Amino acid sequence: MKTKLFKCALFTVFMLGINALNAQSTKDVVKGAKAIKVVDNKGTIKYFQSNNGISQIVNTTGDVTTTTWQLGGQLTDNTYIDVNGKVFALDGIALETGAASTNATTTSIHGGTGTGWTLLVRDEATGATKKMAADNLVSGIRVEYTQAANAAANVDVAVVGLPALTAGTTDAKLFVFRNGIKLRSGTDFTATAGTVSIKYSAADLPMYAGDVIEVQYIR
Repeated sequence: MKTKLFKCALFTVFMLGINALNAQSTKDVVKGAKAIKVVDNKGTIKYFQSNNGISQIVNTTGDVTTTTWQLGGQLTDNTYIDVNGKVFALDGIALETGAASTNATTTSIHGGTGTGWTLLVRDEATGATKKMAADNLVSGIRVEYTQAANAAANVDVAVVGLPALTAGTTDAKLFVFRNGIKLRSGTDFTATAGTVSIKYSAADLPMYAGDVIEVQYIR
C-alpha cells in the first residue's frame, strides 16, 4: 500500500513539474507595440492587444494561440445601449461633402472644437454612415440678373451650381421671378444644368433694358 502511495506521489510531483515548466515559458511572440503583458494564475505569459477589436495572444511552449473579438457582424438578438448619463459619441466620421467648417469638425466633441451641429446620415449607395452640417441640409442658390438692353431673343441667365432638373420633382425647387413677378416653368422659362433661359415673346413677354431676373433654387 505504501509503495502505491509513494508511486502516486512521485507521479503527481512529475506532472506538477511539467506544468510548471510549461507555465513559466518566456518565449516571445509577434505582438503590437501597445500589447499589454499579463501573467495568469498558473504563471502563463499572455499579451492582450487591440487592433480594431480586442485580441488575446496566448504564449505557450512551441505554439501560439490567438483569439480575437471584434466589433461588427450580425446581431443575434435585440441590443440596447444605456449610456446612463455618460457621453456616447462617434469620432472620425467625415463630412458628406466638402471640407470641415469651423462649426462642423471632422471629429466629435470628444476630439474636435466645433460649436455647431451635424447630422448623421446613411449613404444608401454604399451603406456608409456619414455626417453633414445642419445648415447643409437645406441650402440654396440665388442669382440676380439685370437685362442690359432690349432683347430680341431668349435671354440666358447663368446660374452656377444649378443641376439638371427633372420635371415634377427637382424642378419644384426652382423659382424664377421677373421684376418680382413669378414666372411659370416651361411657359415663361426653361432650365438646364447651369442655365435658366427666359423665353422671348415680342407680343406677350418682351425683355426690356433694366428688367431684373431673380433665380432661386433650394438644394
